[in-house]
Amino acid sequence: MSLSVQLEIFRNVLTGVAEEMGVRLQRSAYSPNIKERRDYSCALFHNDGRLIAQAAHIPVHLGSMPVLIERILEKFSFQPGDVIIANDPFQGGTHLPDVTLVEPLFTEEKLWGFAAARAHHSDIGGSTPGSMPNSKTIYEEGIIIPPLFLRKASVMNQEVLELFAANTRAPEERTGDLYAQLASLAVASERISRVVKMYGFEKSIEMAEQLIAYSEKLTKLALAGLPDGSAAAVDYLEDDSTGEIVPVKVLVHKHNDGIMFDFTGTSPQREGNFNAPVPVTLASVYYAVRCITGDHIPANAGCFTPVTVKIPEGCVLNASKPFAVAAGNVETSQRVVDLIFKALAQILPDKIPAASCGSMNNIAIGSNPGASETFAYYETIGGGAGAGPSGSGMSAIHTHMTNTRNTSIEALESMFPFMITKYGIRDDSGGEGLHRGGDGIIREYLFLLPCRVSIISERRKLAPWGLQGGKDGLTGSNLLLKGATGELIELPGKTSIQVQSGDRITIQTPGGGGWGETD
Repeated sequence: MSLSVQLEIFRNVLTGVAEEMGVRLQRSAYSPNIKERRDYSCALFHNDGRLIAQAAHIPVHLGSMPVLIERILEKFSFQPGDVIIANDPFQGGTHLPDVTLVEPLFTEEKLWGFAAARAHHSDIGGSTPGSMPNSKTIYEEGIIIPPLFLRKASVMNQEVLELFAANTRAPEERTGDLYAQLASLAVASERISRVVKMYGFEKSIEMAEQLIAYSEKLTKLALAGLPDGSAAAVDYLEDDSTGEIVPVKVLVHKHNDGIMFDFTGTSPQREGNFNAPVPVTLASVYYAVRCITGDHIPANAGCFTPVTVKIPEGCVLNASKPFAVAAGNVETSQRVVDLIFKALAQILPDKIPAASCGSMNNIAIGSNPGASETFAYYETIGGGAGAGPSGSGMSAIHTHMTNTRNTSIEALESMFPFMITKYGIRDDSGGEGLHRGGDGIIREYLFLLPCRVSIISERRKLAPWGLQGGKDGLTGSNLLLKGATGELIELPGKTSIQVQSGDRITIQTPGGGGWGETD
């Protein structure tokens, strides 16, 4: 059997382990955000910290995980039964609701590697339910967990578990989701033991290293097959706390089998909450590179070797503590992808699509202090995909750095005191062109009890751009209809407000940009 065939088999074995981890996490979880929307990601790492395999989960989770593994390796030594918990964005996390559990995988009393399961918890404390406030510092966003032991030598650290639960608004749900993550790690431990029995310890490590080298070779070949060139681009983030738009800039330089991204000129970190920690920016870069090199290449550390990234310290794409980052993970990551594609369109005009929706359209809803029953709910809403050289953009879909599903209305209404009274495609919101951009979504919430609502969204002022003569998609909007008075209020892109019983909020998400001139 040829080496390439062996590597393909090995790739699918390990990818299957990561996929099975996700299935167990999803089926074991308590919250609709994980069980229904599948807001989680799972991956396997070499014992030296390099990514070996991942499931087809969420790009912003997966591309940022390697930084956390590096920090853990720097900080700890391990024994069988250990599990690390972390969510600190400045130590390899993304934003605070994304809690990661990492287990060292031992076989034959030797460290084979690591399994990681990251999941978005619907509340992690902070100033507002759902932990997605219109914040100015990270301390408003929830409990910060640096890498530490949740389990040591198979013994749970109950104090850490109690501290975690005590800082959330729905402790039973949070604890249940955390145990679901532990269950997913158990899958990795079981399956990697079988892999080692099948291949042998040394052979399985050798195969992992060859798989990483294989991905590096394929990525370099793919890059070498693209035109060389340099291109600069600028795009903007909206709804800064000062009301200003905030520039993000990149210079892309593609030469031979390497590619460089330089974000010099990007705005300094801001008082608002869309600052991105380095892992989020790296994840966005790696995603964009994967888009132009092809998904036939096994997703592992080898894909990143030909990529050089320069991010000035203290800029909005390389934030430092205590700057707020709640929106950096969900919104700034999307803008980085738009920015890179805008630059790459100058080098690869026949490959790059127009801008997609450009926002995850986040909404978090929770109970008021003193309510008889506390709850916290979070979801993202899709939009229109940008059209491209090969065809029109898809409508009503999650794009780029998110890869979650819709929360079914039945699941939502059975658990929470609000209803979905309108849910459909936002007709004609995609940009016109030879190929038309996809349409966005309209989703309306009717509140049955007083609640606190937080919205984090982008592309409410600056439209998703078209390419090659295609027109821009429509901007989105967030509307509040007061039940008591009938007053209709347009909400800003980022806000936290109090709603009353009978109030309605309507989210209209942006469409994708069009591609190509019409005849």
